[in-house]
Amino acid sequence: MKSNNLLIAVFCLLFSFAGYSQADKQSTEYRRSSLYTLMVTDSTRNFSQIIQETFVDSKIPEKFNNHIVKERSIPKLFNDSLSKADLKEAQKVAISEYLSTHDIAKSMISKWFNRSEQGGFNMDLISERGFYNATDLDVKLAKNSERGTAMLADAGEELIKNTFVIVNNFKYTDKEEVAKKTKGLLNSIGSVAAIAGAGNVTTVTTVAGEGVGVLGKGYIIKTDAHLYRLKWNDEVASIFYNDYWTEDGQIDEEKVKAFDESDVFELEYIGTEMAWADLQSTSFTKKTDEELITTATIKASDAVTAKLQRAYEVFRTKTPLLSTEPLSAKIGLKEGLEKGDKYEVLEQVINKEGKTEYKRIGVIKVDKNQIWDNRFNADEENPDQTIEYTVFTGKKNKYYAGMLIRQIN
Repeated sequence: MKSNNLLIAVFCLLFSFAGYSQADKQSTEYRRSSLYTLMVTDSTRNFSQIIQETFVDSKIPEKFNNHIVKERSIPKLFNDSLSKADLKEAQKVAISEYLSTHDIAKSMISKWFNRSEQGGFNMDLISERGFYNATDLDVKLAKNSERGTAMLADAGEELIKNTFVIVNNFKYTDKEEVAKKTKGLLNSIGSVAAIAGAGNVTTVTTVAGEGVGVLGKGYIIKTDAHLYRLKWNDEVASIFYNDYWTEDGQIDEEKVKAFDESDVFELEYIGTEMAWADLQSTSFTKKTDEELITTATIKASDAVTAKLQRAYEVFRTKTPLLSTEPLSAKIGLKEGLEKGDKYEVLEQVINKEGKTEYKRIGVIKVDKNQIWDNRFNADEENPDQTIEYTVFTGKKNKYYAGMLIRQIN
């Protein structure tokens, strides 16, 4: 009897492990958008070296595939003395021209198709990121089969078309300057919070009590971020597969040359957003100036990526549900979550043509009392935090772990 009970217990334990593994696999295997981030360098700006080193060493956000193809920085090509409106346009024009003349779009295509030194392509990366069968994606076979052609089109829509570039233009500001300019605005908690970048009432109250003396001893990193999307449509895909595709072992030198000389690959400008991050010195931390600026740089980069996603629907990413009890996902303040945010819950299906579609199953809402603070160094700034995910409200029985959610407001 004891032996039978032991066997049953072992079986249940193994079953639970298998179930957990399956749920974990569901929640992590999904088709992410791909991202390449760069920054504008300007050696004349304060702390430019620290900011650049921090950015270059930083990782691409986890919600994206890393699609870095070249260097992480570009030289400043515009005049800071222009008016605010003219400067924004000058930045956009200069950055767009740099990306075009340095063939960034073509380099991103080369990475997608694993171009070799000889000029050959393969589908290995697309197969890996899209969870496709590599054989089915073989271009030679795809051209002769309805399913293969559909899968190539699906890979283009789901993966290549959702490839983005962000170019950050960071600027350090001494908080003493801000304090002097805003001295007359320190008569309200809201104004102090806006200036100090405070995230909760306790911090706001402390800052208000300290006054301008503390506000003048911190560091602000501001960034203007310009968002671009890799152009990939039926016309571009047709040119690529018919005129440029060649493989190692049977290289077509004419197609290699044609790709090298091509100008059909482009980046489409989507928009620009501004964000900033600020950290206090003195009574708020014993960190060095360099450590404060490093943290502020990373936070500014994360904040502006979140703002770009909120502002431009095409850039909004999907995130898997972690669980349904509670209804949760591994996103939080780093991704710009706010109370009241709504997310649609999507179920991935394959249509009759063999392409991926997303069917809306329902809508869930961020629980204002259970938003995960996953910002850089959050464990130091918010040591009492006990959750490692954000909780949502909604009809739990309609969903399962691994379903994808996407912001809709």
